[in-house]
Amino acid sequence: MCGVAGFLENNADRREEHLSQIAHAMGNAMLHRGPDSGDVWVEGCSGIALSHRRLAIVDLSSAGAQPMTSACGRYVIIYNGEVYNHNEIRPELAARGINFRGHSDTEVILEGCALWGVKATVQKLIGMFVLALWDRHERRLTVVRDRLGIKPVYWAQTSKNFLFGSELKALRVHPDCPEEINRDAVAGFLRHNYIGGAASIYKEINKLEPGWMISVRANEKPILEQYWSLDEVVDQAKNNPFSGSDEQAIEALHELLLDATGRRMMADVPLGAFLSGGIDSSTVVALMQAQSERPVRTFSIGFHEEGYNEAKHAAEVAKHLRTDHTELYVSPQEARDVIPKLPFYFDEPFSDSSQIPTYLVSKMTREHVTVALSGDGGDELFSGYTRYFTAEKYGKAIFGQPQILRRLEAGLIQGISPRSWDLLAKVIPSSRRPTLFGDKLHKLAKILDGGKDAFYRGLVSHWSDPDSIVIDGVEPKGIMWNDEVQRRIPNFIDRMQYLDTLTYLPDDILTKVDRASMAVSLEARVPLLDHRVVDFAWKLPQHMKIRNGQGKWLLRQVLYKYVPQELIERPKMGFGVPIDSWLRGPLREWAEDLLSVKSLNEGGIFRHEPIRKKWQEHLSGRRNWQYLIWDILMFQAWQQENTVSPAVKLGQFG
Repeated sequence: MCGVAGFLENNADRREEHLSQIAHAMGNAMLHRGPDSGDVWVEGCSGIALSHRRLAIVDLSSAGAQPMTSACGRYVIIYNGEVYNHNEIRPELAARGINFRGHSDTEVILEGCALWGVKATVQKLIGMFVLALWDRHERRLTVVRDRLGIKPVYWAQTSKNFLFGSELKALRVHPDCPEEINRDAVAGFLRHNYIGGAASIYKEINKLEPGWMISVRANEKPILEQYWSLDEVVDQAKNNPFSGSDEQAIEALHELLLDATGRRMMADVPLGAFLSGGIDSSTVVALMQAQSERPVRTFSIGFHEEGYNEAKHAAEVAKHLRTDHTELYVSPQEARDVIPKLPFYFDEPFSDSSQIPTYLVSKMTREHVTVALSGDGGDELFSGYTRYFTAEKYGKAIFGQPQILRRLEAGLIQGISPRSWDLLAKVIPSSRRPTLFGDKLHKLAKILDGGKDAFYRGLVSHWSDPDSIVIDGVEPKGIMWNDEVQRRIPNFIDRMQYLDTLTYLPDDILTKVDRASMAVSLEARVPLLDHRVVDFAWKLPQHMKIRNGQGKWLLRQVLYKYVPQELIERPKMGFGVPIDSWLRGPLREWAEDLLSVKSLNEGGIFRHEPIRKKWQEHLSGRRNWQYLIWDILMFQAWQQENTVSPAVKLGQFG
């Protein structure tokens, strides 16, 4: 795992020393992504500079160092990620006369691009990656992002330069980096708690979206091309659905996951896994242990607060699987101490509060291993989110009613406060009682008035009218508002999974895991997001995902081969921290400073009146607005952290 950055100047008249100085600074801004070594490659006559920071995982020798030049001398690569089938591609290249200098996956990718071309090569790869390839003959730079968006990359085209990097902070070191805040993106952030799609927090900086590549030559417009599409996966699944029995499906998924997990256990450094005790991480760990001759290292963190502690469940699974388990119980103060670090590591506003425990478990894990496998992706692929089986269970009952009746029901729900609903819910056994019951009911009441797609948008929204909060901001209406999606994917649960895979998965879940793990120089691998698993999951009928009102049916059957059902069966628990009570208690002073009328007005982004209203309601205990308030706080904290450009902090380059 590494960090990549670079730039291509339109006016190629700079001295190589100047290019090298800027490139080194761009790489050093991401030292946490690659603390083992770093170097640059520049070519003054072309105006190209490539910078790489290395976290050595495979081939720890100098033969795996980057930037790396192809055997023919034509191509230069920098690369972030891991490709798990490089040992199968290597013989193909050797048969064509390639003499390898080392055993890194980087060299396989590079020589593949030299022989087959970039697009044909990346379509062969199983793994996660961002690569940048410079063609010295055509003087063309090509940047590629993996299919699911596991690894990040940003880019910008200015009148003088094309810039790119794994993190925004690398681009911002460059003196030509655009820095105007994208107010429309801020509005989108308030709805979703992340900045989605191709946008970034800066108006002229973009994300390269999953499954896309971009190529550029000096003084020419960049060319974007999609090499992998979830739409194609969905279409192929429609034309060739899985038609076997339950037993055949279980065995097919079992074999596929064994292979996907086994591939991700290859490393020349110590390796382990995150273990929460839930379906996804327990499945990954079980499959790892089944293929390991010694106990797998597993890691979890716990909290003393009721409703937020998964460590006890993880310990039970670890004991059954006989892993070498490490757990750490985190005090509230230790968790709160992470908060000031978040704006730096996340680079742009990001307010999924599970970023805090994700960082903490990564930090603890890095003290023992360099690579950790994670269970992310199971919810999106196998219908694990509560909204999926809620939609199946209640969808017909809700949306089969006349709209006037739904409005009446909404009024009845809203007539009782969330706190009172929580008290009433105590009659439900704790093992079956949803967390934040009252707030979820009130959220449901807000969306009863619309159709199914409005229902989905409501479930994944924080601020429902962000345009009214952001001064001069207009929320981008992306794929969630695209009526064509409903026509192409008529099944509502399929449609939610499709939208989550294109939005929430890369822009929230994978962003969180990447930034939190790389902040401590830990490589996180996600076997459930092997693209072959994605292909298979989309071929499955929904009754193999949701059954008897419970999600992830097929994945559970694989897990039950290794772990007794009673160790797993419990309500889904979010990986979070008690932000709601912290904001009323130990974080109140910090929050009040950022949410004061003075701070909000000085920032120049938000209208303070609706924010102050929500804040006062939260403090009073009448409502729990923790997620909406956290959105504002994370933006305000980010804005304070980023008032001074890194280029200024590190010194201008002339």
